[in-house]
Amino acid sequence: MKTIKGPAIFLAQFMGDQAPFDNLKTICKWVASLGYKGVQIPTWDSRCIDLQKAAESKDYCDEIKGIVESCGLQITELSTHLQGQLVAVHPAYNDMFDGFAPKALHGKPAERTAWAVEQLKYAAKASKNLGLNAHASFSGALMWHTVYPWPQRPAGLVDDGFKELAKRWLPILNAFDKAGVDVCYELHPGEDLHDGITFERFYEATGKHARCNILYDPSHFVLQQLDYLQFIDFYHTFIKMFHVKDAEFNPTGKSGVYGGYQDWVNRPGRFRSLGDGQVDFKTIFSKLTQYDYAGWAVLEWECAIKHPEQGAAEGAPFIQNHIIRVTERAFDDFAATGKDAKFNKKVLGI
Repeated sequence: MKTIKGPAIFLAQFMGDQAPFDNLKTICKWVASLGYKGVQIPTWDSRCIDLQKAAESKDYCDEIKGIVESCGLQITELSTHLQGQLVAVHPAYNDMFDGFAPKALHGKPAERTAWAVEQLKYAAKASKNLGLNAHASFSGALMWHTVYPWPQRPAGLVDDGFKELAKRWLPILNAFDKAGVDVCYELHPGEDLHDGITFERFYEATGKHARCNILYDPSHFVLQQLDYLQFIDFYHTFIKMFHVKDAEFNPTGKSGVYGGYQDWVNRPGRFRSLGDGQVDFKTIFSKLTQYDYAGWAVLEWECAIKHPEQGAAEGAPFIQNHIIRVTERAFDDFAATGKDAKFNKKVLGI
């Protein structure tokens, strides 16, 4: 077994226009002061990284690593959540997702998709240049508008959807394979990959591509009412990244999983700061340790109630207190009788 690395923090929700949140060095100093040991970097935010430059220049990547390491931190992974979303967008969502791409590509879905694919390929090279072995992204979605089977889905629609999604991702997965980096899909409502079954179908459609893996985030499973603990038993071999994010689900006689179009603060299912929700992190850390998870425990903060700075400050000790230092010996070694084949036969009566 391995001791999980951490605590680390995903910077996306904390970047801003005011110091210390407005550039990589100052925000790294801030998170280090809170007790974090690693940072996950959003590649769409130019205040953190120039993704194309990172793909093309090892020297630039060494500079980025130097900035982070000068603050006593490590880069855990890069993230292309926004670009990954744009690999597959149903036309009904074109206008809503245009904001994830450069303005020059707004209203140009084909060009936007090509840009997103290029971004992912840059991310593969950048991850290699930074010495990373895992990468976070979203799958995008062609079928989300059919998630509830009414109207009735046409025969073969889902198979065709996963074939197309795999077709779009295979060149990207191959680029990551060449770089020696795993693509870890965050299974998330709104994405075609949002639970175990959809991951399996996509994995099969890619020909069981070796770089097709999972970013485990229990908060999204709480909101779906999926057994997030048994999920680890089923898919632990695919879990190469871990977002430590809390959530709660409190259904009423008026609203349940679908939320009634309410804002986050009023939904029965909502994300919370660490320790304020219902996620059983003690069991999660135990299971991941048991299954030899070798990656980082990364705080992803999202809460409609608590201030992000308070959430970040509370998150580092919360994660640190849940990381299990693995034992190097069995608890009952003191009572061991040693290895003796003749004695074993005697005990067995043979």
